[in-house]
Parts: sequence; structure tokens; C-alpha cells
Amino acid sequence: MSAAQARRASPLPAPPSPAPRGEDRAGAGADADADAVAVRDRLVSARARSVFRLIQCPRCGRPLREPVTLPCGRSICKMCLPETHRRTNISYPGTVGRLEGFACPFPACQRDHAVGDCAVDVTLNKAMAVVRHELEEGCAGTALVAATSVAVLETGPGLPLHVVPAGRRVGAEAPPAPLATSVPPSRFLAMYKLAGLGLLRYDSNVSFDADLDQSFAPERDMAVMEQVESLVRLEMDCQVCYALFYDPLTTPCGHTFCRHCLCRVVDHAAHCPVCRRALSVRRLWDRASCPPNELLGEITSAFWSDAVEQRRMAVLAESRPQDGRIPIFVCTLSFPSMPTFLHVFEARYRLMIRRALEGDRTFGMVLYRRPGSTGEPEFEDLGTLLRITNVEFLPDGRSLLETMGVSRFRIQSSARVDGYLVAEIEAINDISIADEEELEARETQSAGGRRDFGEADRQGDPASPVPVRAGGETIAPARAVHMDGLATRELMNFAREFVMRMRGLSVDWLATRMLSIYGNCPDDPAVFPWWFASILPLNDHEKYRLLATTSVRERLKICCQWVLNWEERRW
Repeated sequence: MSAAQARRASPLPAPPSPAPRGEDRAGAGADADADAVAVRDRLVSARARSVFRLIQCPRCGRPLREPVTLPCGRSICKMCLPETHRRTNISYPGTVGRLEGFACPFPACQRDHAVGDCAVDVTLNKAMAVVRHELEEGCAGTALVAATSVAVLETGPGLPLHVVPAGRRVGAEAPPAPLATSVPPSRFLAMYKLAGLGLLRYDSNVSFDADLDQSFAPERDMAVMEQVESLVRLEMDCQVCYALFYDPLTTPCGHTFCRHCLCRVVDHAAHCPVCRRALSVRRLWDRASCPPNELLGEITSAFWSDAVEQRRMAVLAESRPQDGRIPIFVCTLSFPSMPTFLHVFEARYRLMIRRALEGDRTFGMVLYRRPGSTGEPEFEDLGTLLRITNVEFLPDGRSLLETMGVSRFRIQSSARVDGYLVAEIEAINDISIADEEELEARETQSAGGRRDFGEADRQGDPASPVPVRAGGETIAPARAVHMDGLATRELMNFAREFVMRMRGLSVDWLATRMLSIYGNCPDDPAVFPWWFASILPLNDHEKYRLLATTSVRERLKICCQWVLNWEERRW
């Protein structure tokens, strides 16, 4: 049973039957009142169990302590994390925190999570700490029910847990052994005590003996749950928009933000807004690749469903463009994270740029299509979203633009507005880091078996004349290697070593002027392909292949093939 299913496992009792009519009403009044009270008690009991699951660890059943939200979006106690193992056949990113991993304990996931992606969830940790403190005080500061000790009858995983007074016989069986504990006059606090003792499984309901059940006051349960709600609410605001979480997403450093807020932040700088840790989160809009924080989502929906719906409508209204389309400049090829310089002189594009400057300073850039069959658009359907970083207006109305590539897109439909192109677009995003690692492990393992990459292998040696495999085996640059058999870092070293050799030969395309525009050769495999494509004197329609890729590894293999083709032609 999944965490979400377990929280919804307790069905609400059926509503009471309609009251009798006519002369039977007076006689049935007392029974109707008793039935209404019984229904209310069942509703409160079901609500208490449902709310309590929100603070309960799905693995150990105890109240959450130092909760960790896994990359799959599920949360457990830090102490409940499985044992780690060394991850093999992975060189990128290959940082220390990603070289160790563990199998996800949730059957619905069954993926391998990197230790570096599993920090303590800051929001949940704060909320659960204050809730535990309040419940501990509630247990200590309230009078106990008449029974000074109770006994618990375990009925099996997923089945109700029966709590009876000590010494009470259950059917024909002997009384269960008593526990050295007492029960507060609240179902919710009683569940808290049982869970703290490790007796209440996450997927189990709990029922109390009739004598105990009569001692519980529904008003007390409602008051406790309202207190839990008010305490948790203090931690449920996003640190970017300062409003209630909507579609909460937790970063590997443990901080949580609304998904659309985090997308807006990493659009400018890929760092956590709170701790400034570099983020390697991709495909943020894709809930399958970057699942939301499941527990925080259920907490906000359980307590503040109306407010969540209002947040949803506000986010949709805010994120939707005014007419759903962006302006498109049909001109040249551009890439994410790389600069593009433009000379704008046509009247239609002057208007387009002026409108972009009045808005969010962004527009799309697409390449002219090669001549083809009649009826095809004159432009390619893949492009790059550019942000204007600097503009200089000339006296005659022309302008010089400096832009930076933001992201890639695919044109879904297009039209003409005042002479220039506008289009509805779909974002093109990379697969997640976890999927990237799985791709590398699968390809390298199929080609060469088990390989273990350490920190030294990850770093490589930029000064080395040839790229080096783990174990010391060299890779001849001019030899047609089997790309799938190379680790991602080896592909990176292969292409980077080519750049170093070409720079030693003082080729024109690596002149100081070019490096001052695009920067020195990057050592980040995620950035290198865009830089290499911007520098290498290759046909634009060949470089255009990069825009359709969805993984760093895929782009590096294309770059390495360019290197092999170049050297075959040159030597």
C-alpha cells in the first residue's frame, strides 16, 4: 500500500438514516440523537487517523524525526534510510555525494537514489519538531483515562490495531500482556503514544475498546488537530513568493519552494535561493522527472484545500502569457547559456524588440530552414529562448543587441503579427540527473561490464595529451571509438583534449577574440557541447542536431563524432 493510499485508507462512515416521520418522530428522537453522536465520533476518529498519518513515518510508523524527502517525492525518517552502496558505471556528475546510493524503500519507486540528493527536509523538519513538542506537552499535561495501563492486540499488517484495558479478555483468548503506559483522553494523543512505542503501523487503523472509547472527548480531538494545523501552517510558506506552497518541490539541499517559483529562479541562476548551493535540477516542469514533495502536498490539501485551489488559479493566471505566444526572430542559430549578438535593422523586428523590452525582455530565435518541398515553413521548428542583456540604440533606429540563451523550445503553431512571427511553443528539457546516470550506467555496462569511477577519474587531467580511462588505458583521439562504451567523463575528456590540441596549433576559430566572447573551454560536461558548437566552424544545420537532444551524454557523443570527422578530413 502506497503512502497516499494509506492516508486515504479509512473510509468515512455512511451518513445516518433519515429520521422517521409523523407520530414516530418524538419516540425516535432520542435514538436519532444517539445515532448522530455515534456518527460524529466515527467521523472524528477517521479524521484523527487520517491527520495522524501526515506526521507518521511510512517505514517505521513512528512520528517523523529528521524527515528526508527522497528524489521520488516520498518522505521518511533519516534513521530509516536504507544502507548505502557504491554506485558503479557512473562518471557524471560523479561528485562525492552521488558516488554512494541506496535502493528506494518504496515498492512503487524501486529506483537507486544518490545520497547527495537526500538531505534533511528543512520545512518538514521544522514543522514536525514543533508538532512533536506540542503533542508531548499535550500527553504530559492532560488527565489520563481511568485505565492506568492498557494492552494492544496486534491483528496483522494493514489490519486494525485493538487497544483494550489491561486485564480485559478478548474473546476466548487470555488477556494480552499489559503495557507500562496510559492513554490520554484523546484518540489523536493516544495514537501518538502508540506510534512512539512502535506499535502503530503506518498502514494500520486503530480501534479502542468500548470502555476506553467512551472516555475520549471528540472536542479534545478536534482541538488537538486544530493545534497541529495552526503549528504546521507557520512553516508552509514558500521562501520565494511568501505564499502557501503550491505544487511544492524539494531540492537536493532540503529546501522547498513552489515549482513555478523555483523554475523562475533557476531561469536566471542555478542556485538554491536559500543556501546558494548549486542545483543540478532539470525538467522542473515535468512532474514525472521531478516529483513534488508528496507529504507537503497532502498536508496543504488536507488542511487548506480552498487556499490551494486559489493558489492554483493564481499560478495559472500568472504563468500564462497574455496571448499564449512569444515573438520569434528568424535569423541564426543560438544555444542555451551562450551569448548571441544581433544587429536589428528591419522595421518589423525593431517593433518586436521594442515590445520585448517593454515585457520580460525575451524572444525566440530560430534558424532558416534549408530549401525543401513547397508548403514547408521557412524556419526550423526548434529554437532557443533568448533574454536581452544589453541593448544599444543607434540614431537611425537600428539597434545592437546582446542576448543570452535561456532554454530550448519546439514551435507548436505560428502566425504573423505586425509582420513578425509569433508562436506557441513547448519547452525542450533534459532528462533528470538520475536518468542521466542510469543512461550512462546502462550503456557502459553493456559495452564493458562493471566499472568503478572514483574522484580522480571524475576530475580528469586537462593537461593530459590524451584522455584516460579508469585504470590507465588511453583512448587514441584519431581512432573511431565506440561511443556507447565510453563513460560520460571520457567523452568529455576526448572532446576537450581535441580543443587543447587545436589551441596549441593556433587555429583561427580559437583565437583570443573568440574566447573573449564565448569564454575559455569549460570543464562542465553540461555546458561544453553548447560552447563547442558555438566555437567550431561547422555547418549550422549540423549543429542544429544538438537542439533536439535531451541528455548531456547524447550531446557529448555528437561532439566526439564531430572531432573524429574533423580529424579524418584534416589528417
